[in-house]
Amino acid sequence: MRNDRRLRRLVDGDTIWLWSVRQKLDRNRYENCRLTLSLWREGSRSRLSIVFRPGPDRVISNTYFEAGTVVALPERDELNLYEPKTVRRLLQIAVAREEWPTRPGTREIDGWPLFEALMAAQNAEA
Repeated sequence: MRNDRRLRRLVDGDTIWLWSVRQKLDRNRYENCRLTLSLWREGSRSRLSIVFRPGPDRVISNTYFEAGTVVALPERDELNLYEPKTVRRLLQIAVAREEWPTRPGTREIDGWPLFEALMAAQNAEA
């Protein structure tokens, strides 16, 4: 089992990013569960929280899949939010879309549009 409290580092040029993955489970109502990837620059008080919630054709790990996994059906495209490569690519897409907060505090965004953009980029590369 992964340690959800662990703070991870990602170095991109001169910028050091800190990130963590948190999972909120509701064993009675799956639709209330969520998987959140939080990112911030070292020394910054601005944080971006990329939130994945289950929905039609959208699945988040709940015990059946590996921890940190998000899956889009019917294609069965999947990402694991504990993988640094995945985090780096989601971060790059979020920054390119100007999703990064400009003021101190947390900005929460839906992760599925970023997921779709990442999958489209991967498919274009293949």
